[in-house]
Amino acid sequence: MDIFDITVIGSGPSGLFGAFYAGLREMTCKVLETLPQAGGQLITLYPEKYIIDVPGFLKIQAKALAKNLYEQALSMGAVFRFNETAIDLERKDGVYILRTDRGEHFTKTVLITAGVGAIQPNKLGNQAIDRFEGRGVYYSVKSKEEFRGKRLLIIGGGDSALDWAYELATYAKHITLINRRDVFRAHEYTVKKVKELGIDIRLSHEIKEAQGESHIEQATIYNNKTGEEDTIPVDAILVFIGFKADLGPIKNWGMEIHGRQIKVNSRMETSLPGVYAAGDVAYKPESVKLNLLVVGFADVAIAVNSAKKFIEPSAPSYEHSTEIAERRLKIGLDV
Repeated sequence: MDIFDITVIGSGPSGLFGAFYAGLREMTCKVLETLPQAGGQLITLYPEKYIIDVPGFLKIQAKALAKNLYEQALSMGAVFRFNETAIDLERKDGVYILRTDRGEHFTKTVLITAGVGAIQPNKLGNQAIDRFEGRGVYYSVKSKEEFRGKRLLIIGGGDSALDWAYELATYAKHITLINRRDVFRAHEYTVKKVKELGIDIRLSHEIKEAQGESHIEQATIYNNKTGEEDTIPVDAILVFIGFKADLGPIKNWGMEIHGRQIKVNSRMETSLPGVYAAGDVAYKPESVKLNLLVVGFADVAIAVNSAKKFIEPSAPSYEHSTEIAERRLKIGLDV
């Protein structure tokens, strides 16, 4: 049987960078992913969205970032297993047995980068709108071109709603953005950009119902402070009001769980020896929680270095990439 130095659970951006970094530390690495492709939320939720908070890029499309991270991990020899869900974890004779719905994997350490877990979008719970799912109601955007020339109603006040209002402004014929609160929760910079577009923004507004035959044709919205109603023509309703998340079987592996997250220390260690968590799934009690890509990248670097020391206590705590490159050249390996 093949025993890997580290097995990464989840191939979102944090997991992909962790797989790459494991290669830098000359650790054999396997990545298990429930989905049929790498990229996590970058691919499943917003592949065509531009991301502006990745260092070194003024902006980069989510699917391009996912592709780059995947290729970077492959360049370091990471092995990927897609369409495979981790179910159980057991340690025997210093080796972890990771059981999935398709078999068993053996590894010295485990790095969990499962994001927020399996996600399902929150729905409005209004049958007058939900009945149009697949006929004009959307909970994610896979292709911006799909909305070209259409009249859109976007619901939500967080980053997803505001980001997509901005992204789709040059595609849609008209956009109405409603938020049930009187303020937005999105980043101030994003809110400023959207307001500069001059789209129809209505705060303290909610949707009452949608009308149409085979497809949505119009929607009735109302001011939740005054009760005043307005019926507007729409071709599509985009709902961005958050997600429900579930860690699934992982939460039963004996680690200390905090809500939907796994508690870790400053070395990204969980309560199980040789098991680490990083990125959105990691709960660090003494740290401010920021669900940012750069935080996930930093987390996995710390976790991989910790795993290296766990396997090989005499190994240096970390190495700079230039030091690694020089050493690899000396022994005849590709840089």
